Amino acid sequence: MEIIKPHSIRSLSEVHRLFGLPKPVHPLISVIYIEPFVEIPVGLPKLVYTDFYLISLKKNFKAPVRIKYGQQHYDFDEGVLTFMSPGQIFGLDPEKYASPNQSGWMLFVHPDFLWNTTLTKKIRQYGFFDYSVNEALFLSDKEEAVLTQLIQNIAAEYQLNMDKFTHNIIVSQLETLLNLSERYYERQFLTRRKTNHQLLERMNDLLDTCFDRNLNSPKSLPTVKYIADCLNLSPDYLSGFLKTLTGLNAQQHIHLKLIEKAKEKLSTTNLSISEIAYELGFEYPQSFSALFKTKTKFSPLEFRRSFN
Repeated sequence: MEIIKPHSIRSLSEVHRLFGLPKPVHPLISVIYIEPFVEIPVGLPKLVYTDFYLISLKKNFKAPVRIKYGQQHYDFDEGVLTFMSPGQIFGLDPEKYASPNQSGWMLFVHPDFLWNTTLTKKIRQYGFFDYSVNEALFLSDKEEAVLTQLIQNIAAEYQLNMDKFTHNIIVSQLETLLNLSERYYERQFLTRRKTNHQLLERMNDLLDTCFDRNLNSPKSLPTVKYIADCLNLSPDYLSGFLKTLTGLNAQQHIHLKLIEKAKEKLSTTNLSISEIAYELGFEYPQSFSALFKTKTKFSPLEFRRSFN
């Protein structure tokens, strides 16, 4: 099996050169419009990673074109929005593009461009930068038009004769784009209620399996990453959709199910507090007791006594 080493891209000049474009106007931010071409330019690496944030809208990509993100491939056959943070691996399979109507845009932003702005730390709080490619944002025509207009505004702004207002205006436009993307993701969570409710049922079944173990089974508390991996989701996407659907994030759901199981065992079995703690996956009974009291205002023993 061939091992492909990702190619490191450190500058926008290299990004533009790889795509056969003129030198970038600004060294830290660039909008690249996706235009139809017969095949990927000669010399374009199969896998790359950059020092940039990348927000990308891709439309009308037909098989055999496949975007590789991390270790996953995804077939783009309609407009989708994806987000990548610095250091993430992505690339294009070196195959011919099937559609002459492919379009979209890519926004590259170096973290230094955000230095000493409202987005310096806030950009790390947008969970969708850590979503997997199969968790991309599918936009309505209206949503796509709104975001594309913002991209056009950003491009127009840095291509003008820059003044003392330019930087803040661009950052403001970018923050608006990110806030709208957060809104649109919430819309996506809500409009896919059937799928998401099925996912919630699968997660609850998985948690039931994790906590319904006998004293001789392997013991460990389920983590958000473990649950997300079992559901083929990224941890941030799992927490995001749960928060929208139920008001609780993934960790809170795990604790809710854990306390539910603990109450069941405390009220219907003669197991000791320590035995219940070990059965639920705690290494130390004291940790179980502390969490139970935090969530219920009662110690496990006080809760059990209330049933006697």
